[in-house]
Amino acid sequence: MSSTQDTTIKSSLLQLECHFTWSLKKNDIDLTDLLNRLEEDLNQNLESRARVARAHSYMGFVKFLLSSNTEALSYFERSVELTKSHRNECDKLLVVVYGDLAWLHYRMGNLAECESYLNKLSEIKVKYPSVPYAEVLGEKGWTFLKFSRKYYERAKECFKKALEQEPDEGEWNAGLAITLYRIEDILQDISASDAVNQLRRAIATDPDDDVLKVLLGLKLAAYKKYSEAESLVEQALERSPEHPHVIRYAAKFLRNKGSVDRSIALLKRALEKVSTSALHHQLGLCYKKKIEIFETLKKAGSHHTTCAEINQAREQCIYHLRMAITLKPNFIIAMCELALQYGHSQDISTAEEMFQNAFQMVKEKNDNFQDVHLYYAEFQQYVMICESAAIKHYIICLKINPEKYEGKKSAHHLEKIAKRRISNNAIDGEAFGILGIIHKEKGEKQQAIECFETALRFVDNEDYLSDLCELRLSLQYYQHTM
Repeated sequence: MSSTQDTTIKSSLLQLECHFTWSLKKNDIDLTDLLNRLEEDLNQNLESRARVARAHSYMGFVKFLLSSNTEALSYFERSVELTKSHRNECDKLLVVVYGDLAWLHYRMGNLAECESYLNKLSEIKVKYPSVPYAEVLGEKGWTFLKFSRKYYERAKECFKKALEQEPDEGEWNAGLAITLYRIEDILQDISASDAVNQLRRAIATDPDDDVLKVLLGLKLAAYKKYSEAESLVEQALERSPEHPHVIRYAAKFLRNKGSVDRSIALLKRALEKVSTSALHHQLGLCYKKKIEIFETLKKAGSHHTTCAEINQAREQCIYHLRMAITLKPNFIIAMCELALQYGHSQDISTAEEMFQNAFQMVKEKNDNFQDVHLYYAEFQQYVMICESAAIKHYIICLKINPEKYEGKKSAHHLEKIAKRRISNNAIDGEAFGILGIIHKEKGEKQQAIECFETALRFVDNEDYLSDLCELRLSLQYYQHTM
């Protein structure tokens, strides 16, 4: 092949809309976990042929990333077969997988096959000249949602653009709803929740989607709309008692509600069919909740709660969290939960080692920084009883993103520490400094200034001084631009 021909083909390939051109970076994706999840999807006999076709397409690209080109080809070709059997008019749905096949054949050196798929794509474009296709935008959105949490914002934009063309398409309404559920923190006013509003719309578009009902139930419960939430979850469980995602999310709802034993029973039933890191993680959290309940009863003087019960619950908690990270070695949240439990079991060296491993992992992945700092702060505060170290990591967590759940939780911990210290010592300068940092990160400049000025009257600390100078300058600029 001449260099001119290669350049022409490569130029055509780069213009395609497919997994090879969507900037899906290996470093952003936990390939082992993604492969496990895709295998679970394919083993669960998904009810929708479109979803099965999509899963085969994903698997093809993952196999390519793992340098298994022959397997990749088989999965892509099976995706084409399933798509064609799914709908008669399916040309637009084939755009992505045809692009994948063109790229794969090019990488394998099969140039005739590559050009054949490029020709098929040209024919589709002639038949449907108006681009981008909503079908392609929808597939792109599902891909971003499936491959990495780093791509959630990109998924949201894709689903929104697809819905601009076809507002009543059920799959894309569901995709947007699930994306918003995952990225939106709890707001003060439920009416401002795009996630709740979109979940309602998606359910109206497809009343048979029981996963969406459980997700809406979880969101509503967070806003204390317990009656409607419980009704939705029970309805979903009654209609889809074997659906793995319904079981998992319903179990989470029941655990949050306080029905821990029922949650455990649901999850164990699900484990009889498939052992996943997510199910073991949820079971670990259930036993963590039982530990908290037992400890509360014990402190209240209950004669029915024994140390043996607490220890047994902790053993189960540790077992399931260990299983979670065995099945998914990069499961940072489960790793931190497990480290915390080892700490409470007084296995401090194991706990510390796991936390250091977690810090190393998030550094390599450039993700989950807030989670690890929050867990490590709690470890320092409640296990090591080292308040200064806890404060340090709470502050780091807060500063990464004060608007996220982890940032807000760190702010809550810091505020409790600061106010307790001030109640014990009204001239505790560092405590006022902590309050100043909280106000600063929340954007409450005047309150931050006042706290830092109070702090500076009692302590001589350069960290607080630099914060104060920065805030004074910010405040002066803000007042000048009012």
